[in-house]
Amino acid sequence: MTLNVDNCPGCGKLYVKNSQGVCIDCIKSIEEQYDKCLEYLREQRNCTITELSAATGVSIKQITKFIREGRISPRNNANLTYFCEVCGSSIREHTMCEPCRTRLTKESLKLQEKLQQEAEHNRIAFNIRDRLKERHK
Repeated sequence: MTLNVDNCPGCGKLYVKNSQGVCIDCIKSIEEQYDKCLEYLREQRNCTITELSAATGVSIKQITKFIREGRISPRNNANLTYFCEVCGSSIREHTMCEPCRTRLTKESLKLQEKLQQEAEHNRIAFNIRDRLKERHK
C-alpha cells in the first residue's frame, strides 16, 4: 500500500497529492497572488511585468506562470511581456522568441538529416560486409 502524500515544493509541509502539486495553504497563497495581480492590472493596464511584480509583491516567475497558464493575458495589457527561456528577450506568447524557435527548428532538421545520413552509411557498410562474407564462403 502506498500513501498518496508528498512534501510541498512551496513550503515543505506534508500534503495529500493533488493536481496542482502543492499543499492547500500554498494553493490559497497562489490564488491570493493571482487576485492581487488581476486587481492591479485592472487599474494599470500599461504596466510591465517588473512593475506588476514590484507593486504586488508577486514574483516575476509566478506572474509568468499565470501568463503561460492563460490566467493573465498579455493581449489585454499592452506592455506585459515575459522572458524567452533561451535568450531572455521579451516575448508575449509561447516559451521562446521567434528567432530562438527558428534556430531550434533548423538545428533539429540538421540533426535529423545527419542521423539519416549516418543510418544510410551504416546500411551501405553493412551490405558491403555481407557481400564480402559471401565471397569468402
